[in-house]
Amino acid sequence: MSHSNTTSTISLANASGKIPYNMTNDYMFRAVLQKNAKVLAGLVGSLLHLDPETLDVEIANPIILGESIDDKTFVLDVEVTVNKKTHLDLEMQVINYGNWKERALSYLCRSFDSLTRGSNYIDLAPAVHIGFIDFSLFGDAPEFYATYKMKNVKNHRIYTDKMWLSVVELNSIELATEEDRLHKIDQWAKLFKAKTWEELKAMATMDQYMESAVNTMYELSADRMVKEQCRRRAEYELYQKYQVEENARKDALIAQQRAELADKDAVIAELKRRLSELQQEK
Repeated sequence: MSHSNTTSTISLANASGKIPYNMTNDYMFRAVLQKNAKVLAGLVGSLLHLDPETLDVEIANPIILGESIDDKTFVLDVEVTVNKKTHLDLEMQVINYGNWKERALSYLCRSFDSLTRGSNYIDLAPAVHIGFIDFSLFGDAPEFYATYKMKNVKNHRIYTDKMWLSVVELNSIELATEEDRLHKIDQWAKLFKAKTWEELKAMATMDQYMESAVNTMYELSADRMVKEQCRRRAEYELYQKYQVEENARKDALIAQQRAELADKDAVIAELKRRLSELQQEK
């Protein structure tokens, strides 16, 4: 072990209190997975129910960590090539814009449409989109880890195994199934949402991949430029959350006003009807 790694480990052991930015911050999420291929393999293996040691993972859309980004246009999804073939798109999204189903489907279709000129359609590589969201996709039926595929609506036959999308609801960890827990998907979700170094250090004892993730988070948290980008993303998301809530408030107010107008129109219509009856009685 190098001297720098030893120093980092000792410092992490003494770290306490609130984490500056956890992995629900999409920049920290991207930074950890890009900086540490072992963490990426551990997470992908967990999600796909595969042994991380058998995976060759490579990020297809790397960024320069710490470099300034445009918060308004930059999307921090992580495009991963798994074992030189499968296209896997990972995305962290904590704000509910009300369009996740369409957004995820758009990403999935773009990933699947990778055929080069002159190639055969049968050679299209599998495409997978996995999103981490901090809200329920279907409010009436929350589910921790759900996977969706195209299928026949009559006999439920799967149309293809070459494309599917999955959703991890970070706000529904308590709904994790036995299979989810077996593959430690719930533990990864807890690691993403951890708010203190004490929580993270406890998570690091789970396995070598989470330990590596915690060490990388600590290292990145000490990087001034990375922290600045995390701060900018956090501020942008806070502003976006305010906008979403404000729009929802305005929509609710408009709906209430329309309902009140409808009630008034109904009263006026009833008064006109009665007036018409009185006039006819004369």
